[in-house]
Amino acid sequence: MDNQNYEHIPKEKFEFAQLDAEIHDKKLETKSRGYFADAFLRFRKNKSSVAAAIIIGLQILFAIVSPIISPYSVYDKDKIYTNYPPYVESVAKLGIGILDGSVVRNSQNEAQYAYWKAIGEETGMDPVIDIVGTDVTTVKQRGQDKEVLTYKLKTNRYYEIGIQYRVISYEEFENIQQFQNETGIQVIYPYVEPEDIQGISDNANIWYQVSDSKGTPVYDANGELIPAYSTDKSIEGAPYDSLRIDGDDGSYIYSIRKSGSVQCRICYYNYYIYMNGRTPTFLLGTNSVGQDLFCAIGVGARFSIVFALIVSALNLTIGAIYGAIQGYYGGTIDLVMDRICDILANVPFIVVATLFQLHLAPKLGIVPSFLFAFVLTGWISMAALTRKQFYRFKGQEFVLAARTLGASDRRLMFKHIFPNSLGTIITSCALVIPGVIRSETTLTYLGIINISDFTGTSIGTLMSQGQTSMTTSPHAMLFPALYFSLLLISFNLFGNGLRDAFNPSMRGVDD
Repeated sequence: MDNQNYEHIPKEKFEFAQLDAEIHDKKLETKSRGYFADAFLRFRKNKSSVAAAIIIGLQILFAIVSPIISPYSVYDKDKIYTNYPPYVESVAKLGIGILDGSVVRNSQNEAQYAYWKAIGEETGMDPVIDIVGTDVTTVKQRGQDKEVLTYKLKTNRYYEIGIQYRVISYEEFENIQQFQNETGIQVIYPYVEPEDIQGISDNANIWYQVSDSKGTPVYDANGELIPAYSTDKSIEGAPYDSLRIDGDDGSYIYSIRKSGSVQCRICYYNYYIYMNGRTPTFLLGTNSVGQDLFCAIGVGARFSIVFALIVSALNLTIGAIYGAIQGYYGGTIDLVMDRICDILANVPFIVVATLFQLHLAPKLGIVPSFLFAFVLTGWISMAALTRKQFYRFKGQEFVLAARTLGASDRRLMFKHIFPNSLGTIITSCALVIPGVIRSETTLTYLGIINISDFTGTSIGTLMSQGQTSMTTSPHAMLFPALYFSLLLISFNLFGNGLRDAFNPSMRGVDD
């Protein structure tokens, strides 16, 4: 090029690239990041996945802690408190409307309203929390219009039970009296003869005079209920020397003889305290078999999570080894092994689980046969993924260099190729876990598998029990279903976040 071409370029355009006399390599101004550090950085930026990870952690913590802090075990089943709403006495007394064991009862006529108030009058525990509303309807009786007043009541189900007939031994009768004397809590109430209350023998809460077999109360001149307690000393079943209700001058009878035992009227709420040493406390209510849902959900979730982790670990181990052999050696070995996978993959899982439950469970146990059913075909997808990763990496330069230096096949497979595939495989494992939980819950929900004898309960069993009472006790279905749904959604979001984080094509993006 002619030097004259440079004559028109101003001198100020020329600058030294390096003013120093010597040129040295500069130290990198930023820190290098490893593969996993880079993946973690990308995962942190995925807010939904981070939130899902937190929720999973809280749910796992709940599964660990709830059976420990609950005053009940999963094997504690109360036959009376079944499908009862959440209740904690100390919170209920605050009157804030939560954990008060309340239900709303519509269209309660005056006789029914009087019945609830009578329970409160006798036991001191009024079932009526609040009168939500009233309604006056006109009905025709004997050709004439008559106004009928009905109530919409908010009642405490735990107080609604009130008094029950109970046949107990003489020894327990004495023990209850001793408990009453020590605590001042009235458990045994005066006996009522059915013939004194229009022959009503199936309702121990009718302690007052009634005008018909429907339990319509009779009032005195002051509008008060008239007690119908028995005073016939000839029918007394056992000596009673303990607390007496207000107004009892020692004439009321508290039991009658029944074939070597005594029948008496007991306040079940206080009887529960006598039997268990505490008031009924159910943070999430109870289910149809009287289990504490707070404890039962924790126990069921603990099994589901641990079972899913074990299945995923076994499938990862078997699938990784199988897929590594396929992908590394290829050829005829890959072809034969792939056909074996095709055969197993077409076996319906539900058929396998059912057959194992019928024929293998009596020999090995329910849980081992259940686990075997999941592992029998569950590793196939993991093997296919590992095979694909091995085909991807086995021709890379670092593998060829290691082979040239004399590395064995085993070392090449599990020291060079497999670690580079680990991110994708881990992500797949995270996505397998919710699938296992869903399948396990579905089978126990349908009753195909029953693991309650081994674990005490499961999430699927709890939802199946709650389904039968959804209209009257929705909490029995709501809480197990809510926990199950959150667990699956969170695991799926978490797995999606891991998939994006470990995606090699995303490395260095959005730094």
